[in-house]
Amino acid sequence: MVEIIGVKFRESAKVYYFGANGKTAQVGQFVIVETARGLECAKVAIANKMVEEEEIVQPLKDIIRIATKNDLIKQEENFKKEEKAFEICTKKIENHGLEMKLTRVEYTFDNSKIIFFFTADGRVDFRELVKDLAAEFHSRIELRQIGVRDEAKMLGGVGICGQPFCCSRFLDEFQPVSIKMAKEQNLSPNPLKISGSCGRLMCCLKYESDVYEELRKSLPSVGAKVKTASGEGEVVEVNVLTGDLKVKIDGEEGAAPIKVNFTELKQNKKRFFK
Repeated sequence: MVEIIGVKFRESAKVYYFGANGKTAQVGQFVIVETARGLECAKVAIANKMVEEEEIVQPLKDIIRIATKNDLIKQEENFKKEEKAFEICTKKIENHGLEMKLTRVEYTFDNSKIIFFFTADGRVDFRELVKDLAAEFHSRIELRQIGVRDEAKMLGGVGICGQPFCCSRFLDEFQPVSIKMAKEQNLSPNPLKISGSCGRLMCCLKYESDVYEELRKSLPSVGAKVKTASGEGEVVEVNVLTGDLKVKIDGEEGAAPIKVNFTELKQNKKRFFK
């Protein structure tokens, strides 16, 4: 077993483990940790906890210290620097005529590096831009191209459901989403109705897909023969959430909706299936 403290960086939903290193931290506190980017100030999401070594991604780095008042002041100063750097970089992008959109700027806690995140339709030759930025800020510069889903996660916003974006609220990583998932949920294949603000298929199609798949196991599929109070017929439509089947009765025109109880169907399959 290993004692860890879980932290989050910025608005990220992903939790990273660091060794407690004899420190005790409460959820909501800030701590200073060492990352591949250098020193960072992170927010505690999981207080001291013992976990199995199999849950740890090695090598496990330790918490350096609990953030002091001066650390928090420095962090706020870095945020202000980032706003200024964003304005400067945006102007330089325009001056160089580059087809790229700046998304966010991040200073490492120790100011050893400045990272500029941007989106673009293709590859961008930003070598001259990097030289300009290095001369302006006298620091190590990194330009990192990200996708539109990462951009939405960084910027945040409100989806068509009226809730904050899932990606910026609780999804710690993106999963592949397909149009097949929308069809299985009886949703319109119209891209405008099933796409998020990022322009990609909505993430919720993925994590709701497993629920639909499980519910479908309890119901007959389209084309199955079933017995109803009105006679035998063929299933032409299935509403997975309500359990309603639309059945076309043999020898009759049209289809009449009937209600099927999941539990009853499971227990009395012979009664319903021909």
